[in-house]
Amino acid sequence: MERIEHRASFGGYQDVYRHESKTLGCAMNFSVYLPPDAEKDRLPVLYWLSGLTCNEQNFITKAGAQRYAAEHGVILVAPDTSPRGEGVANDPAYDLGQGAGFYLNATEEPWAKHFRMYDYIVKELPELIEAEFPATEARAISGHSMGGHGALTIALKNPGRYKSVSAFSPIVAPSQVPWGEKAFTAYLGEDREAWKAYDAVELVKTASERLPLLVEQGLGDEFLETQLKPHLLQAACDAVGHKLVLNMRSGYDHSYYFIASFIGAHVAWHAKALRGEANPPSVSPDAHLATGVR
Repeated sequence: MERIEHRASFGGYQDVYRHESKTLGCAMNFSVYLPPDAEKDRLPVLYWLSGLTCNEQNFITKAGAQRYAAEHGVILVAPDTSPRGEGVANDPAYDLGQGAGFYLNATEEPWAKHFRMYDYIVKELPELIEAEFPATEARAISGHSMGGHGALTIALKNPGRYKSVSAFSPIVAPSQVPWGEKAFTAYLGEDREAWKAYDAVELVKTASERLPLLVEQGLGDEFLETQLKPHLLQAACDAVGHKLVLNMRSGYDHSYYFIASFIGAHVAWHAKALRGEANPPSVSPDAHLATGVR
């Protein structure tokens, strides 16, 4: 493991590391923000999963989350979104291949050799973080768009592993939208039954743990009706009584301006859950919240 970036931030340090991933068979970058409290205590970890075309840099340079992590004593970890490098399969399109790992374990060629982001996020990366940094085993997970899909599905598939989960503009039903249909066909094959293992709307139906879901969605998001469709997650949760707070934010789009506007509330909420405090998600009394929120 090699540290390739080291910058002071809000009394702590924003670092980026590179390591050889056995799971993915390539070198991977991940970012770690260590708040000031990490100098004297072991701290819980909030994992952030970014969206299509992103890498470990987008969240740490655009979201402004370090100030809140410093305030609440939470380590932030943001990995790259896919395996990369020479010899790793790729596609000319932005929504497939490198930069578009979709946080699953691919079963189809040429993707199966390297595209195992699910195992990397769930197993290899946290094992590394908890061994090499002052991190406890208390974990939370969040993400944006493709990463919101990853956060929701990973939490739903691993009961007891995460204290809390949230998402910004997530792809909640990849089996039913163009981004997901394209990626799942390539990575998992034509059998749509296999797709259900990585679809939050499907996983909610049989989830053995009722971990509350907190979702932020901008009403000005250009992908709202075609790729995200949060109403499908709302309907699935309502059908089985799974707690979901869906904050529909008037005027906000799909960008990091949206994430930066509400990341502080999310970090604070995760921090309480990571400390074991009773803290069910709720609709925040915010002027930016649209009327008629589900």
